[in-house]
Amino acid sequence: MDIYKINTVDELIKGNTYVGRGIIIGKTPDSKKAVVAYFIMGRSANSRNRIFVERDNSVFTEPFDKSKVEDPSLIIYAAMRGYENNLIVTNGDHTDTIFDGIKSGLTFSQSLESREFEPDAPNLTPRISGMLTFKNNDFSYKMSILKSIDETGSDCARYLFSYPSKAGLGHFIHTYVCDGNPIPTFQGEAERIETENCIDSFSEKLWNALDDDNKISLYVRYIDLKNGEIENRLINKNK
Repeated sequence: MDIYKINTVDELIKGNTYVGRGIIIGKTPDSKKAVVAYFIMGRSANSRNRIFVERDNSVFTEPFDKSKVEDPSLIIYAAMRGYENNLIVTNGDHTDTIFDGIKSGLTFSQSLESREFEPDAPNLTPRISGMLTFKNNDFSYKMSILKSIDETGSDCARYLFSYPSKAGLGHFIHTYVCDGNPIPTFQGEAERIETENCIDSFSEKLWNALDDDNKISLYVRYIDLKNGEIENRLINKNK
């Protein structure tokens, strides 16, 4: 087993019907840009009734058809927000928890101490998070997963990963291993994933690798480390 192997998008996703929601953070092979991606999938009508929208450099989930919303509590949230030299991305309203925490002087991990996995038994969906911190034309990043310690949801296990940015390397964390009933949650360290210099190629490969029936939306952002210029790609299955 090669523990330092950098996997392609296809190797990690293709053929897997349900990996849930996923976050990828890394650096392009030419070391010029930071890479951030977030996608959502869904099995229920309520989950599938969503789109991504971008406002003021932040990304939000919103209902595609407001008349069909059943329960907005776990599906409508800010997915990506920036504060000063930090960029936050999560799979729920804990984006705002981290934002408020960083703003008040807490660290990334301290901000998450007040949160745990989602109250959606029997799945007990993990809360996944990432934050990039930019400094001196480079960046480092942290990722986290908060998940149930057992099948009953008796307590929360907290995992924090901290990475320097390295050319061509990204880390990928997602809520589920695969489909199931209940759905098995993500296991182990964030997966090593190959990045690309071209945002179009990377976005296309990621979107195409996701299961056609269950994928909903994808957002990819590249950030130039020299001048801060932002390049985005947003794909919604609901149009």
